[in-house]
Amino acid sequence: MPLRRWWEHAQKIAGASSVRGLGVGAEHWLQVASDVADAGGLLHTLWVNREPAGDAAVYGAYLTELGVLVAELALPAGGESVYYPGLEDIFPAASRLQRAAFDLSGVRSGDPDRRPWLNHDRPYEFVRVDGEGVHEIGVGPVHAGTIEPGHFRFSVVGEKVLRLEEHLGYVHKGLEQRFTQLPILQGHRLASRVSGDSAIAFSWAYCQALEGMSGRALPPRAAWLRAVCLELERLANHLGDLGALGNDAGFAFGLAQFSRLKEDLLRAVSAAFGRRYLFDIVVPGGVAVDVSSQAARALAEVVRTVCAEIIELRGIYDEHEGVRDRFTGAGCLAPELAARLGVLGLAGRASGQARDARVDLPCAPYTELAVAKIVQQGGDVAARVAVRFEEAQESGRLLRRLLAALPEGEHAVTVDAPAADAFGVGLIEGWRGPVLVALQAGPAGSIRRCHPHDPSWQNWPALEYAILGNIVPDFPLINKSFNLSYSGVDL
Repeated sequence: MPLRRWWEHAQKIAGASSVRGLGVGAEHWLQVASDVADAGGLLHTLWVNREPAGDAAVYGAYLTELGVLVAELALPAGGESVYYPGLEDIFPAASRLQRAAFDLSGVRSGDPDRRPWLNHDRPYEFVRVDGEGVHEIGVGPVHAGTIEPGHFRFSVVGEKVLRLEEHLGYVHKGLEQRFTQLPILQGHRLASRVSGDSAIAFSWAYCQALEGMSGRALPPRAAWLRAVCLELERLANHLGDLGALGNDAGFAFGLAQFSRLKEDLLRAVSAAFGRRYLFDIVVPGGVAVDVSSQAARALAEVVRTVCAEIIELRGIYDEHEGVRDRFTGAGCLAPELAARLGVLGLAGRASGQARDARVDLPCAPYTELAVAKIVQQGGDVAARVAVRFEEAQESGRLLRRLLAALPEGEHAVTVDAPAADAFGVGLIEGWRGPVLVALQAGPAGSIRRCHPHDPSWQNWPALEYAILGNIVPDFPLINKSFNLSYSGVDL
């Protein structure tokens, strides 16, 4: 059945615009996935709900040109025999999602890779590469710097990388269970901490799902202020990454200058919102803090100044022979491979994947902003840097427009807890890529289940391919050019 027929059979889901749900039987679970793939869609996330009585359901959320399609396959109670067909042959990104889902629920897919993703009671069985002169280099999970834990196993000849395999999940925090211990009207606070550099994206996605379930429309001023916060989050992260990438290329001047610009921006954010980092700003029904017209003008002026300096610094990066030599050709991920792996967000757009939820599936106020979709074809570090430079400028343009024309009215309204078993989905394009939150209400204002998804799930495997043929010393630069979240997958 073509994708459009599945879409027509599906029912509207509360939350983000253009999200529909479809209950399927075992005979159609793989067919839906195959038809989505044939239509150019992607598997965004997969999760399992298992009830204490043993009944379970597996969900697959797909990004399609029509919207987000959520397929649900009900599974009968059956102890250890509960099973569903795996999607890894259709969507490679499914493999780690399925392995993590099994570790959390005991519901197994047909994926032949049975290695635990979250269970560290025994050594992880990395795939070995045999051959003359091949040796392994293990990096992590404990690192010299203040980064989160992850193990990277390199198979190399000399310094040339033949294979990289990652193992994450070392700091599994039990977030999905913790959500169920919170009132549904307070879950946005935990959502903002799924991955701290994407606090606005996750909390907005959570609130979008909740508001849709409650039938509460968002005031225009609240929507515009959320967009201001989201673009500030995007701009701040790009500034930090551009400086760090310059430093990894041996250009400390870049780190100093972009650190200065990020500090200027964060001070302006603090003056406008009362905090440097925007945790707990997005709340059910709007935003926690309004912005005065004077503060909006001051913030817009700082954004204008920062963006003017970004243009000047881009010229320096482009003209610096050493930086150009380190960026160009390093960590190349061809568009065809990026499409096969389902790479999302910034990393995907740097490899020719023209997807941006602000354009493709916009919510207010992005429906009015005509966001420019930034796409590069090169797929290397240079392309990922170029996307950051151009997206920083686009965020600056959006911020100046948003701050200059904030609608009058309320910045927040009251939201009531939805009815038990109500289900909603939020989808927001964060700085790293599309963030999704699936939320199901429990009785008396509780949370029955909340599943947050960071695009790093799709993009971590792509890093394993991007490093192939490069030398080991280039890994920190290539890794930073993706800048993926550990916390966002170690739920």
